[in-house]
Amino acid sequence: MSFFDDDFYSTRVKRRTRRNSGFRPNDGRGFRQGSVFRVALLSSLASSLLVAIVFTLLVNRPAAPSARPVTAGDQSIVETSERTITAAAKIRPAVVSVINRQKLAGGRSDDAESGSLENASLGSGVIFEKKDGKARIVTNAHVVANAGSVEIAMVNGGTKEAKIVGSDAITDLAVLEVDAKGIDTVASIGKSSRLREGETVIAVGNPLGLSDSLTDGIVSNLKRIIPISLNQDGNYDWEEEVIQISAPINSGNSGGALVNLDGEVVGINSMKVLDMGVEGIGFAIPIDDAMPVVRELIERGKVLRPYLGIYTMDLGSYLDGLEMQDDGGFDGGFGGGGDGEEDGTDSGTDSGSAPDEAPDGEDVPPVVVPEGVEKGVLVLEAVGPAKEAGLKLNDIIVKLDGKPIGSMMELRKYLYNSKKIGESLTITYYRDGKQSELSVKLAEKSEDNE
Repeated sequence: MSFFDDDFYSTRVKRRTRRNSGFRPNDGRGFRQGSVFRVALLSSLASSLLVAIVFTLLVNRPAAPSARPVTAGDQSIVETSERTITAAAKIRPAVVSVINRQKLAGGRSDDAESGSLENASLGSGVIFEKKDGKARIVTNAHVVANAGSVEIAMVNGGTKEAKIVGSDAITDLAVLEVDAKGIDTVASIGKSSRLREGETVIAVGNPLGLSDSLTDGIVSNLKRIIPISLNQDGNYDWEEEVIQISAPINSGNSGGALVNLDGEVVGINSMKVLDMGVEGIGFAIPIDDAMPVVRELIERGKVLRPYLGIYTMDLGSYLDGLEMQDDGGFDGGFGGGGDGEEDGTDSGTDSGSAPDEAPDGEDVPPVVVPEGVEKGVLVLEAVGPAKEAGLKLNDIIVKLDGKPIGSMMELRKYLYNSKKIGESLTITYYRDGKQSELSVKLAEKSEDNE
C-alpha cells in the first residue's frame, strides 16, 4: 500500500500494467549485456583520447618559471658555484706572479749585471698570447716600474725571466715577454662591454705574495671614474674609468685577471681603495680599453700621445699657497706637472711656484692673476712646441680650443683624449693680466725630450 491514496508517488508497478506491457524480469538480460559492452567501448575510447590530449599538453607546454634558468648578459647563472669552479680552473694556469727585482739600496752601479738585486715588489700578470716561440703577459705598469729585472712565477712552480716590451703609466698597463716553452694555457679575452651590474666575477692573482689565489664578487659599477696620482705625490693629475667590483683586491693582485663565469678575461685588476671603514672595494681596467693599449705597446713599446711641452701647476693651488703665505704657513713648495713626459708623470720643475730666474737667464715675470680668474693652469716652463709657439713662464692657460680648462687634469685629458699628433691647438691664456691666444702644432715626443 502506498503512502498516498492514489498511486502517483508510489514506486510499485501495478500487476495490470506489468501484464499488459509484457514486462518480464528475466527477459532483459541480452539488452543489459549489449549496453555494458557499448559503455565500456565508449569509456575506453574517451580515456584514450583524454590521455593523448594530456600527454600532448605536457610535452609542448613551456617549462615552469621555477625551472627556467635565470640569465645575466645572455649567460645562465644557475649553479653559480659549479661555474665558478670551472671558470677558475680555466683561467688559473694563465695567471702568473710578477716579481719586480731592483738594485739593493746603496749598491754599486754594476749590481744589476752582477746579480745583486732584491725582490722589491710582487704583482700579477695574465698570459694572453703565444706567438713565434714567445708568450706575452699583460700586467700593471706600476708593478714593473723601476725594475732592474722582472721574473714571473707560474702556477706549476716554474719561473722565467721576463722582458718589458712596453709600459704606459697613464693607463697603468705594461706588456712582458717570456720564452713560451712549457706554457700551455693562454687566457681567453672576453668583452667588458657585455658585463652587467650584479654579474658574478672572479679576481685571480697573487695577493700579499700568496700566489694562485682567487676571490669572487659582483660587478658594483661599470663606469666608475676615480682620480689618480700618476707619480704618487698626492696630487691627482689623471682620471681613470674603471670597473668597480666587490671582490677584494689586495696588494699583489694588481695586474691579475678579472674573469666572468665563462673564464674569459674582462678586466685587469689595478687598484684598491684603502681607507678607514672601507673594505672589499676593488677596481679593474676594462679589457675593451686595455687591449688597444696592449697592441700599441707591442708595436711601439709605448703609447704615442700629442706633446705640448709645458710644465705646469694648478692656478688654484698657487692661489691657495698665496693665502697660506699671508697667514705665515706657506713654505714655498709647489709641485709642477709635465704633460710631455712619456709616462705622463711630473717633471723636475717642482721646486716652487715661481723660480728666481727664468730658464733662459732672464728675470722672472710676475704672476698677474686678473680679477675673477680662479681656475686655470700656471706655466712653470715651456719647451718644445709650446716654447716655439711663444708660451712663457707664468702664463695662465684658461682655455684649449675654446674649452675652459681649470686644472692640469683637465688639460691633460683634453690633450690626450681629443687631440692627435700633428694637429693644431689654440691656447687662450693670460700674460701680465691681459688675455691672448696662440696656436701650437702638437708634436710627437722625441728622445731629446725624454
